[in-house]
Amino acid sequence: MDFPVFFEDFEIGSSRVTHARTITEADIVFHAGHSGDFMPHHTDAEFCKTQPFKKIVAHGTMTFAIAIGLTVSSQPLNPHGMSYGYNKIRYPRPVFAGDTIKVNVKILSKEDHAKQPGHGILIEAKEVTNQHDEVVMYAEHVIIVEKRSAQKT
Repeated sequence: MDFPVFFEDFEIGSSRVTHARTITEADIVFHAGHSGDFMPHHTDAEFCKTQPFKKIVAHGTMTFAIAIGLTVSSQPLNPHGMSYGYNKIRYPRPVFAGDTIKVNVKILSKEDHAKQPGHGILIEAKEVTNQHDEVVMYAEHVIIVEKRSAQKT
């Protein structure tokens, strides 16, 4: 499959789906250690029994990191694009150990970059779903991509 590389190659509305990954208890424990987020919702099973979800909930930031990793590993690296940030990150449903997530990626918009001639800005919607096709995370990725016309001949 040929993946878009330059700004001109991306089409609004085009989409792809990543491969899936099952979240483990180890993922949650490791993320707590890496992030320093030891809130009881993520680390204390007895506390969680008193809460609405009744079990440990994966960190939103962990779900985000794994989802972004899935999008990167599902296509070749684009040497002409660079992440500029994320907008509208939401977690409408929890993720638990044992859930399997995948990411639906869709090009929402593209426009010329006002401050960097030879580049454009893409907005990609990243909708993360679990094994029940329920949305567990949504984010909009802002990407700066070089235009083909900027290449030196």
